[in-house]
Amino acid sequence: MVVLPLDAQYAIPLRRAPDVRSACEEAYGATDEASVVSLREVLGLVGAHEWRKKGVEIRATGGRIHPYYGVFSPVRGEYIDVVANQPLPSTTLAFDIGTGTGVLAAVLARRGVERVVATDLDPRALACARENIAQLGLKRQVDVIETDLFPEGRAPLVVCNPPWLPARPSSAIEHAIYDPDSRMLRGFLNGLSAHLTPGGEGWLILSDFAEHLGLRTRAQLQEWIDAAGLKVDGRIDVKPRHPKSTDANDSLHTARAAEVTSLWRLVVA
Repeated sequence: MVVLPLDAQYAIPLRRAPDVRSACEEAYGATDEASVVSLREVLGLVGAHEWRKKGVEIRATGGRIHPYYGVFSPVRGEYIDVVANQPLPSTTLAFDIGTGTGVLAAVLARRGVERVVATDLDPRALACARENIAQLGLKRQVDVIETDLFPEGRAPLVVCNPPWLPARPSSAIEHAIYDPDSRMLRGFLNGLSAHLTPGGEGWLILSDFAEHLGLRTRAQLQEWIDAAGLKVDGRIDVKPRHPKSTDANDSLHTARAAEVTSLWRLVVA
């Protein structure tokens, strides 16, 4: 592993080294101590900084989403499109569980949901979602609150897009894509029935990438759904459009080429 030294101001004391101060401050906060960091981590920091500056144009939100370091960037448009096009069971209230950047909460608000309660536990995600909701002009419709999974009460629509891989992250930036022991996925399923109004729907947005990697089976997912007292009332499948899905040189090409992202419509059994 290649490591780089950082001085107390996050400068790399090497000739022709790039300026990574802003990227490090966004990710780590202010410091007065020198440190070392892996080259891979530095590249991740710089990439996250650029995404945060430029943002990602999301038509269904009416603007751009600016992801923070360690918060999943909504560059996979297929999962956003499926939420933007699925008929709503109600436009009065929705919960967005694990909101991340706030992108799905913003999509629901733009679709006319009168009030959206977006939840998260990660301080980065909460700050990121609040900033995005504010700059999109949706603060009157969307409340971003700190809580573990569900807010109090029930809603006719509860949406969740958990991290897709049941593995343990090795760095902060990986928390956006790894869900150790499927904690968030199973927590959402197990708590959903208690937070749906009669006739309400839970929308689980999930890739089957983990299934193609042998990390989870479809039968196991169905068992968790059944055990939670839920049933599948419909499913919309979409293929990925990101460049790696068609890159034959990618080491995970076989799994990526077979991947499908689904919106599972769940109701109380």
